[in-house]
Amino acid sequence: MNHRAVKQLVAATLVGSSLLLSALPAQAAQVLRNLVSIEGVRENPLVGYGIVVGLNGSGDSTQVKFASQSVVNMLKQFGVKMPDGADAKSKNVAAVMVSAVFPPGYRRGQPIDVTVSSLGDAKSLRGGSLLLTPLRAADNETYALAQGNVVVGGLAAAGKSGSSVTVNTPTTGRIPNGAMIEREIATDFSTNSTVRLSLKRPSFETATNIVDSINKKFGNVASTDDATSIAVIAPENPTQRVAFMAKLESLTIEQGQENPKVVFNSRTGTVVIAEGLRVKAAAVTHGSLKVVISESSKVSQPGPLSGGRTAVTPNSNVSVDQGSGQMFKWPAGAKLQAIIDVVNSLGATPDDIMAILQALDQAGAIEGELVVI
Repeated sequence: MNHRAVKQLVAATLVGSSLLLSALPAQAAQVLRNLVSIEGVRENPLVGYGIVVGLNGSGDSTQVKFASQSVVNMLKQFGVKMPDGADAKSKNVAAVMVSAVFPPGYRRGQPIDVTVSSLGDAKSLRGGSLLLTPLRAADNETYALAQGNVVVGGLAAAGKSGSSVTVNTPTTGRIPNGAMIEREIATDFSTNSTVRLSLKRPSFETATNIVDSINKKFGNVASTDDATSIAVIAPENPTQRVAFMAKLESLTIEQGQENPKVVFNSRTGTVVIAEGLRVKAAAVTHGSLKVVISESSKVSQPGPLSGGRTAVTPNSNVSVDQGSGQMFKWPAGAKLQAIIDVVNSLGATPDDIMAILQALDQAGAIEGELVVI
């Protein structure tokens, strides 16, 4: 992609973002379930170590000692004892880590999906089957058992000459409904007299609006001590409490106005400017210094019968380009559209935009927050 195409892409992206963000009100109404999480009702990560068998020679090599040791230990559980110090040399086996998420409220016997990832140097898990693997939580207790055929979305193929082709990631796969819940995770959601709502984005204004809306709808049952959580008195009867929470989550809340942000992703060159960002009066110049050094060889050929020798001499060409270095000015209180218009008129690249906005922030000319991810 040439420089002109990059400038057009940046301009189209920024203008499209401006139109989308400008269409939204400064304080958008949100459903309560989008703003808070309920304490005691959350997901819990599970992890386990297992082995995948049935691979067509694409498993771990003999260099992966823990894979062969796992096979020896498994065979010992089935009464097969191998000689002391012997390794189970099989390329049809791969050591894997199995991860899953325990959804809130799941009961014993319900299935969940699992992800299987190679731990050694296996080339592919395609066609393999995961053997029975216990999945543990942070307390080191087993909460689920995983087993089943691994579904792999990638593939890898190699020839005898050493050439190979890899599509996606063949060393990671999933097993839909591959684990069964064996132990439930206790929660105090149904036993506490109050239900605590935790804001996903802490805000004093949003917390106040939530309390006001709940009390207006259900009476004086909600209160808050800070900008992070709200305590709500809920019915003691479990059925009534569930119905109460269903109505509570569907309440419409006026979200508090947040500090406008500029988000940079230096790895991909992505720049996102939120609506509401303003700049103070500032003059900016942004130029680039480019130094180009080109090397070439010059052949000196002597004349006929001169007795001279052909000689090769190096030739260096050094050029310096300082760029245009234009200066531009934003008026005080300039909004998002004005910023985009000025940047696009200069044909700035994403790197230029990041450099300009970072310099403005250091000068205290941006009324917002810069975030680098």
